[in-house]
Amino acid sequence: MATYTIREVAQRFHVQTSTLRYYENQGLLCNVERDDAGRRVYTDAHIGRLKAIACFKHAGMSIDELRRFFAYEKDERAHIADMLELLESRHQAILEQRAALEEAYMHVLRKLHLYRDIQRSIETGGPHPDWANYDGKDFRADDR
Repeated sequence: MATYTIREVAQRFHVQTSTLRYYENQGLLCNVERDDAGRRVYTDAHIGRLKAIACFKHAGMSIDELRRFFAYEKDERAHIADMLELLESRHQAILEQRAALEEAYMHVLRKLHLYRDIQRSIETGGPHPDWANYDGKDFRADDR
């Protein structure tokens, strides 16, 4: 069985060692054994749990939501509706974030095209572009 030190795990997940201790204190990482010197010893099971934590955190789940999810997971049969509700809620929030990010992305692309065209007009002495011709227009990242 492979084992890992707290430093190795922290480096692997790009977190501070204090974050791993916090997850343990919050009940997200359970059964972390200690070696003879009292140092934490992580296993592949902990790595799997940390992958799930990282994914859910990236998806915007709070520590409380993570705690609830993992508690529900211990007895899926009794808590399947709770798990689904939590995941559906997170799914909806991600869809909303995705739409907002897409809107921001398109605005940045419009401005990028506008200012590239302004730069060209300065270099060539051509007419200065008007934002009205860019606002609301759809661009792709590869449009130049």
